[in-house]
Amino acid sequence: MAGTLAVIIGLSTLVFAAILFLFSTLDFLTLGVLVVAFNIFQWLISPYIIDALYHTRELPESENPKLHQIVEHLSQKSGINKPRLMVAQIPIPNAFAYGSPIAGTRVAITSGLLKTLDSEEVEAVIGHELGHLKHRDVQIMMFVSLLPALLYYIAYSLIISSWYGRQREGGGSAALLGIGLIAFSWILNMFILYLSRLREYYADRHSALIVDEGPRKLSEGLAKIVNTTKNMRKTKKETQHLNAFKALFIADPDRASIDSMEISRFATSSDQKLVQDILSQELTTADRIAEAFSTHPNIIKRLKALQEAS
Repeated sequence: MAGTLAVIIGLSTLVFAAILFLFSTLDFLTLGVLVVAFNIFQWLISPYIIDALYHTRELPESENPKLHQIVEHLSQKSGINKPRLMVAQIPIPNAFAYGSPIAGTRVAITSGLLKTLDSEEVEAVIGHELGHLKHRDVQIMMFVSLLPALLYYIAYSLIISSWYGRQREGGGSAALLGIGLIAFSWILNMFILYLSRLREYYADRHSALIVDEGPRKLSEGLAKIVNTTKNMRKTKKETQHLNAFKALFIADPDRASIDSMEISRFATSSDQKLVQDILSQELTTADRIAEAFSTHPNIIKRLKALQEAS
């Protein structure tokens, strides 16, 4: 993760420095400050936005004391403060960790997850989400996401200024540079997607370390999440809401149809048999291409990594 993060920061800094060298710094610096300030403000208030989008509420300890005990116990093993436990009123089984300095840390599980998974599988999912908090993935992903956004807005301003300044010398060059920066921000986003997939592996491994029989429990939970999500019909509004923050989820809802193709090949009599059958499969070229554009790893690779962790 550190190497990928260094590449993202290094490439962005290099390009930004070149722009400041070639052009007047005032306008671009002003634009940069505004973009950074906006994204930081958005991060600070994002927990409240997420709560509104996903209809989350804090789960009282009296309503589910066992679940609170699990979060308390795993938080202690993780070496972090217990986050607020939230329930999102979403039928799709999933979970996510989020938070900010003003809102505190939170772990949310969906109502669909509680209905779909066994108690031990829910425990492993919570362990995964606590891994995100332990590794400060929310802050890291917020930070690296600033970089392509900054480049994109600079590129956009260059293209717009060239349209209004075609008669002035250098207008065409500015437009070409803007197009080049947009292409570069796309490449940078590919690195960020890779970083997002890495953080899922680290969170999976964290769960495997702090939960008794963690690899088995999380493997079974992930397989059931993917299989159940694929069979659920989502409305257009629900899809838009899920896409807004899908990088937070333990499993990508958009990958459910792809991943479940591996699962649907098998008629299994148990959750563990399902996992073992998936592990026996080999990734195709199409699988690898689809994964490159996803925030989450391919289900086969995730389960194999968990198998190695055990």
